[in-house]
Amino acid sequence: MSGAVATGLWPVQSCGLHNDVRTAHRAVATTSIQIQLDKHVTQLLRCRRCPRMKSTPVSGGATVSDVMIIGQAPGPREPVLQRPFAHTAGKTLFRWFEGFCGMNEAAVRSKIYFAAVCRCFPGKNSSGTDRVPAPDEIRNCSLWMDNEIQILQPRLIIPVGRLAIMQFIDCARVVGEAVSFPYRLEEVIGRKFRVARGGHRFDVIPLPHPSGASPWHKIPPGRALTERALKLIARHPAVATLCQGRRR
Repeated sequence: MSGAVATGLWPVQSCGLHNDVRTAHRAVATTSIQIQLDKHVTQLLRCRRCPRMKSTPVSGGATVSDVMIIGQAPGPREPVLQRPFAHTAGKTLFRWFEGFCGMNEAAVRSKIYFAAVCRCFPGKNSSGTDRVPAPDEIRNCSLWMDNEIQILQPRLIIPVGRLAIMQFIDCARVVGEAVSFPYRLEEVIGRKFRVARGGHRFDVIPLPHPSGASPWHKIPPGRALTERALKLIARHPAVATLCQGRRR
């Protein structure tokens, strides 16, 4: 018996047993989350709460992740292709992630959960641009987002674009004046915030919208601030874990 202790065999066996138990617990927890998320996405795709919307909901799939990307709303192409960020804005977004995080589009889509302020295409306004979702439409869809946060309990949320950022950050408090929308992106891009929503606390690192409609992320000071935000995302432990192919 003393020989076994002296050689250190028991501590090694004990440590291995504890690791096996932790691995088993993680596997059970992940399976439970996956079942909940599968059910959630199935229900989401059946949603028809907003009669003014011009498409059915778009989903990126039931990807269990510690990281969520929150867009604004699908454009006209996303409902056809049945995935978020499927056109010009997506090309820029995925180029950012590949350049700063080393994750190509396939990796991002398979390792990060995609959501949006509204999941259906709102249609065009009289000027021919995409209509901004109405407050009642945003409220309707916020229930889906809250449920996703409760299920996934993410460590990091990345809102993309003004409308998405507003759902997580009290812009009046950040800017220091009684404004909400529009606000200056300079006040929020390139920073990390600690936010509570859906009964859960998590980090928020906002990004500007990568569409060609605005050159903000291409010119000073937007370009430098966008790069700063992407570096914060790349260094975040949740993203670093994804890059290593692990979850929590």
